This record gives sequence, C-alpha cells and structure tokens, in this order.
Amino acid sequence: MKTRSLLPVAALWLAVSATSAAAPAASKPVVADRSCHLPGVTDALRCMTLDVPLDHAKPAGAKLKLHVAVAPAHRQGTRSDPLFVLAGGPGQAGSEVVQMLTLAFNRVRATRDIVFIDQRGTGRSGKLDCKNKPEQEIMTEEQLDAELRACIAATKASFGAYTTDAAARDTELVRRALGYGAVNVWGGSYGTRLGQAYARLYPASVRSLVFDGVAAPDQVIPAAGRDAQAALDKMFEQCAKDAGCNKAFPKLRAEFDALAAKLEAGSIKLSLSNPRTAQPVEVTMTAERFYGTIHNILYSPADARRLPFLIHNAAQGRWQPFVARQNLLSDFGVDGSVAILLQLAVVCAEDVPRLTPELRKSDDSQVTRLLTDRFPAMCKTMNVPPVAAQAPTRIDAPALLLSGALDPITPPHRANAAAKHMPRAQHVVVANAGHGVSQLGCAPRLLREFLDKPQAKLDAACMNEIPAPTFQLGSAGPQP
Repeated sequence: MKTRSLLPVAALWLAVSATSAAAPAASKPVVADRSCHLPGVTDALRCMTLDVPLDHAKPAGAKLKLHVAVAPAHRQGTRSDPLFVLAGGPGQAGSEVVQMLTLAFNRVRATRDIVFIDQRGTGRSGKLDCKNKPEQEIMTEEQLDAELRACIAATKASFGAYTTDAAARDTELVRRALGYGAVNVWGGSYGTRLGQAYARLYPASVRSLVFDGVAAPDQVIPAAGRDAQAALDKMFEQCAKDAGCNKAFPKLRAEFDALAAKLEAGSIKLSLSNPRTAQPVEVTMTAERFYGTIHNILYSPADARRLPFLIHNAAQGRWQPFVARQNLLSDFGVDGSVAILLQLAVVCAEDVPRLTPELRKSDDSQVTRLLTDRFPAMCKTMNVPPVAAQAPTRIDAPALLLSGALDPITPPHRANAAAKHMPRAQHVVVANAGHGVSQLGCAPRLLREFLDKPQAKLDAACMNEIPAPTFQLGSAGPQP
C-alpha cells in the first residue's frame, strides 16, 4: 500500500529476513478489550491492547503496548480462521487501513473476523514519528535533514527493537491472545515482507497467505531505480500511443528531460499562490522533490495518467498543478502519516547494510538516485544495529500473489522471485493496475474464493476486464 512520509519518495519497504522461531510462552498475553470506532469505517469494532516484550529474547523485560482492532464477521460462528491484515510502509498501521473493510474485504468479512494490527512503532502502538510542520513545504533539503536529525536525537526509543522479526513475533502473540488457530494473512507492500517472515517463523500458525504488491526476498531498499524507471518509461510509451495524449503533449519526454537537467543543475525558486491558502508563497523546487513526486504518482495508474499534464505545464513555467500534487505527500489534514522513524529503523537495519556499491551502480536511475544517496547519512544518525541477511526458506502455505504490471516498486518479477520459495503459490498479474490490486474489479470476490478454498486453482480472468485509465489533457481532469 502506498504510504506518505517526510521523505520525497513515498514507499520505503521490502526484503525479508528469516530466523528460527523461539518457542512461545505457555500463557496468553493479557488483553484489554473495548468497543471502538476508527476513522474510515462506521461499524463498531473491537479494539484491544496487549503487552508484548520490547525484546523477545527477554520476555520478562520491558514491554510495549500493541494495538489491535477486530472487525467481527457478519455471520458469527461460520469460520474460525480470521484474516490478519499487515499494512505497508514500513511505518503504516493496521488502524490506518481499516477502510479496506468496505473495499477489498467486504466479502471476506461475511464469514471471517478481520484483524488489523498496528505494527510496533506505528499508529497506536507507540508511533515513532516526527512532527509535521506546514513550513516543511518550503524548507530546503538541508533544513529538512536537520529537522530529521533533531527528531532522531530527541527520540528515546531503542530503534534496534523495531525489526521485522520482532513484528512477526508480535503477530504470533496477537494470534494466541485472541484464541485463534491457524490464520490467513493478507499483506500489502512491506506487509508482504512481514507476512513472509511470519510464515517462516510460525508455519503451523498460517493457513493461507494473500500478498498484494509482493516483496522479493532479495529486494533491498532503497534500490528501486530500475523498477521506477521502467514504470516511467511505460507511461511515456502509453502517452505516445494514445492519440489524444500524443497530440496534446507531442514533446513530453523531451520536456521531462529538460526539466530534470535544469533541476539537477540547481533548484528553482517559484513564486505562486499557496494551493492550500491562496496566499502568495515562495517555493523551492529541487530535483529530489521533482523526482520524488513523480515516483509517488507512478504508484497509481489513474494518478500516472495525470503526469503528462503536470510535466507539460511545469515545462511551460506553470508549476501550480505540480506543486499542488506534491503537497499531497505531506497533507497535514490527513491522519495516519507513515511513522518515519519506524521506517528508518527497519530500512537502516535490514536494507542499507546490503546496499552495496555494485547494487547501487546496477540499479541506478535518476528517479531514485538522490534519495538513495541520502540514506547512508540518515542511517548513520539512526545508529541502529544491522540485521544479518539470511537465505529465504520454503513456505508451504497456499499463497495468492497479486501484482500490478505498472507497479513502480513491486512489479511482477518481484513476486516471481518470492514464488520460487512458495511451491503452492498462484500469481495473478493485472495489466492495468499499479501498486495495490485487492480493491480493484472482481478482486474482493476472488479473495473470498481463495480463502474458502486455498488449495483450488483460482480463475482470475475477470481481472483482465479492468480498463486503463484515461489521460488528463487539460485542467478539467481526465478524459471521459
């Protein structure tokens, strides 16, 4: 799932580490249970908190409180195998994606409980975050870096405790605390990495897996340049083949290249009306912000079909539409922003140690290069212990892997790499989808069918009926 952060590129996630599971304690964790309402849904849910060890190697030591929300099945008593939801990021909380109840999981919930877990360090589980400020939109990169370093220094959390492995062990404690047997697991984006870790640690606890936007075991953050460049090139190709887009923007790629060259030579000072307040404001457009916004837009094909309009207007000196779209990355009116320090804790411990010079060279792309270059310094400030990479082991649970062909971060070849270790996996590729498939077209019905009979071959031909979005050619929005 797509996430927001202070960083210019919105979605830092991926890769998997496998370890042997320690035997769980005999007693259940203590759970505080209550009725609650969460933003995004009108139904009353069951919200609970349970204490989990900060360090699972020291179960009697310090604790942290984990937040869990349960949407009870509409027909009680029909199925005993719930669906556990693992959100993306890293840094997104389960309580921030509960709106999926009415989108992806509306059919699944008819007979199954849906369990949303706020991963440690996210949402209501002790969110590790930095305070957003409106003036960040006009700060320089150096000022933003200084703000982030100050936030890291002021945080007392033990960042080394916030690993994917620890979150997987928390998930098992949730299962036991709620009294479930083997569960089904849905993971989106980084949640597919966490889901793979959980299935490897606790194979007997997993009935089936549904992974949407699948992380490959060897995928390293932020080495995402080739996939991002491929998605951008595909957008250019589609515009050139579309009669309306090609007529409106016949020199689109040249305009993009000229903007990129200009911004890489130096930032551009823009004087325009603030899209939020309509007041005059000075905005600095840098290459990093330009590329970061474009990368973020590529996650959704409908959003990507606006890119030609945004690029062309910027090339003509009309930056207002581009800046307005950029501001969505840090929309201060939206709850549930990514927990940036949790994101850095995971990526700096598990991915940056594997970001070798050879990998950086082979994966180089202008779209992600500037952010990649910033990570070593950010991780040095985090000072989190590295997590040793381990070879992925076999996952025997039936799995449904969902990929969007236009995904700029987890395209189908990433799922193919993960499937090499999942002999019972089915892979569905959706031609006109990007990052996130579960809510599209007939996917909600397919999720229910798979979960009811995970051993059976799934007929997913209906996903081919999802049309390509139309291009935006003018200020009125996309074509009809």
